[in-house]
Amino acid sequence: MPAMADVLLLVGTRKGLFIGRRRGDGPWGFDGPHFNAQAVYAVAVDRRGPVPRLLVGGDSTHWGPSVFSSDDLGATWREPARAAVKFPQDTGASLERVWQLQPAGAEAPDVVYAGTEPAALFRSADRGESFELVRPLWEHPSRGKWVPGGGGEGLHTVITDPRDPDSVTVAVSTAGVFRTRDGGASWEPSNQGVSAVFLPDPNPEFGQCVHKIAQDAGDSDRLYLQNHWGVYRSDDAGARWTDIGGGLPSDFGFAVAAHPHRPDTAYVFPLNADSDRVPAEHRCRVFRTEDAGATWEPLTRGLPDSDHYGTVLRDALCTDDADPAGIYFGNRNGELYASHDDGDSWQLLAEHLPDVLCVRAATIGQ
Repeated sequence: MPAMADVLLLVGTRKGLFIGRRRGDGPWGFDGPHFNAQAVYAVAVDRRGPVPRLLVGGDSTHWGPSVFSSDDLGATWREPARAAVKFPQDTGASLERVWQLQPAGAEAPDVVYAGTEPAALFRSADRGESFELVRPLWEHPSRGKWVPGGGGEGLHTVITDPRDPDSVTVAVSTAGVFRTRDGGASWEPSNQGVSAVFLPDPNPEFGQCVHKIAQDAGDSDRLYLQNHWGVYRSDDAGARWTDIGGGLPSDFGFAVAAHPHRPDTAYVFPLNADSDRVPAEHRCRVFRTEDAGATWEPLTRGLPDSDHYGTVLRDALCTDDADPAGIYFGNRNGELYASHDDGDSWQLLAEHLPDVLCVRAATIGQ
């Protein structure tokens, strides 16, 4: 059996960031909170440079939102002297929150994207030191009809194409999926097949409340989407979507993640309903598909088997890139769970944390 990799785990909560570290097959250790009393909605691990860079979107009730970085695995943190993410004065907007920090792939070595509230995309060309507004999306003709979701009007998902640095897909609550194929110069809605059950026309060009998107490990054009009612798959990079939620106890939820190595494999955490945001049937279960959504199986070994009410938010389910893969999720009960065998079994890593808002994991060097 291959040796287990060292894993770094970032856990953003309502009251700070907690950092977990596991060395090989040793026990997990945690420290924190970093950014005490700040809500941490976005975290990222960027391993493209000579050392891993950690990025954190903090939200202080006193000082407002900011982006912090660390090049020593969280031992020290830097905050730019000038705001890294800031709306230009002529937009008349101000930053409410950083919802997403997403390093691009090897195709764009220094590029990092930030998704914000109000819903906008920012691009950094210096690994997150500074960002510029992607104006064509901000100025899209449909923007005047975008409306906030229950948690605000946030751009919360950024998917890059490892084959083409000019191809980027984003998701907005509530506006839906938008794609660019020319480096952000133009954007088109990409919601065909995704329902908006809360609108008079349930099949609009835009306006869907997309909750999260994940990219398949084997095919960059295959995407999985968790909607506000509905789980979908696209086989053409988001041009069209097909409903794959039929085998789930509920197709409402927030989170979706793809296996880092196995094609056709993805994970969701179903909730009862938009009006009852607790685990489906009050059971703590991650569901996995290994056939691109044709069938789903519940993964429960090691998870609570009594009534459970821990909601998993859109960025609180993730994978690392180990083999076998680690799967992680945190919930609003302050519980953090991990699987080290692709989801087959689970263990409780931490409990009594503040609300878990986001989780990111990555293997790191010795």
